[in-house]
Amino acid sequence: MVTALVGAGELGQVIRLARERLGWRQCDLGAAANYSAATISRLEAGRYASLDLAKAQRSPRSSEYRAMYSPRYWASAHGRRLRWSPQGPPIPGRIRCDDARFSPPAWPPCRWRRWRGWMTRSRSPSDAAGPLTRGQLAAQLQHRWRLYDAGRLRDLVEDLPGLLANAHQAAADSADEPATWALLAGVYDLATEVLHKVGAAQARVTADRAMTYAARSEDPLAQATAARSLGIVLRHEGRETVAQRLTTRAADRLEQTGLNDPAQASAYASTLCTTAYNSAMAGRREDALAMMAQAREVAVRLPEQMPALPPTVHRLQATPAQVALYDVGVRWGRGDAGAALAAGRGLRAEQFPTAERRARLHTDLARAHVLRQEPEPAIARLLAAYQHAPGEVRDRTSIRGVAVELVRRHRRTPGARKLAALL
Repeated sequence: MVTALVGAGELGQVIRLARERLGWRQCDLGAAANYSAATISRLEAGRYASLDLAKAQRSPRSSEYRAMYSPRYWASAHGRRLRWSPQGPPIPGRIRCDDARFSPPAWPPCRWRRWRGWMTRSRSPSDAAGPLTRGQLAAQLQHRWRLYDAGRLRDLVEDLPGLLANAHQAAADSADEPATWALLAGVYDLATEVLHKVGAAQARVTADRAMTYAARSEDPLAQATAARSLGIVLRHEGRETVAQRLTTRAADRLEQTGLNDPAQASAYASTLCTTAYNSAMAGRREDALAMMAQAREVAVRLPEQMPALPPTVHRLQATPAQVALYDVGVRWGRGDAGAALAAGRGLRAEQFPTAERRARLHTDLARAHVLRQEPEPAIARLLAAYQHAPGEVRDRTSIRGVAVELVRRHRRTPGARKLAALL
């Protein structure tokens, strides 16, 4: 059918079929291509003679790019009360919170220079004035991942506009090579991880961008990283089945590489874990358990001292402890709190190299205790998570919501007042 449509010159119908196959709305495709939903509608209707999608996708001066990285947008999206700003650009899905019971974290105000995001603080030592080389951009990305691993979400939210602007500038000045697009995809992957954790709807836009640049790189590792991030966003949008299919395809592409390299094997195990979690949330429990068993088989064959992964695939490192932690999440996602607690019984914070992962151990177990209606150990776990990485409790939207609800319902439980004070 597609061949016939192409032969007949009905490219608009091809775009529509591809969009519907992905389960996207016109506004979703527009966000990925820097166009409005109305423009996508005209494209699908066949009125595309004056449009150049590829050129707009590469242009850092498109309206969405200017809006997304403008000081006005970020001040309104991450201001002290996260309120809607009628003066800001009309971006669909801007953050707002009208529920007085749950107030998102109060981000400190940023001081701005220009719309491209050059900031007067929170600049890393590796930031250089002027155009960046690909190596300098990779160093900046590595520095931001260290902030992520330390749970410093607030610093990262403030840093993102400058980092994204630097990435596009470096890509424009670099050769059109797979490594360039893989690096750009890695920057957008970091942006997706951070924005998703703080509850920003723009995580969907950055995840789509990561997928676009990863596909352009033709690197299976970059594609797996981007698919993992987009799958997480889709899962939280209630589209678990789509997320499961997306990460399954990414795992299949990695398996076709032969998994001869430790980085490929580690990425494969990590992608299987994400796919298992997506499957559990989609109601495919047996598939989820089978994938977790396969991930464990791959993880135990990995070397004890894994070589450092490049910053573009930083989140795809798998160890037996990491896989076991995912098993806790999968069983919690299946609604089996007892099995989740049993899976996490042998895990200790010392088994995880980063503060973010150590905090994640406690927050996942806290969720299992909440599912079992055990507020006291749940609060104790959240307090332990705060000790490792305060941002994982205070700034991560989903966990903050769990903490706020625990405090609201169980004010007299030991630790509740302390937790409330930390929030």
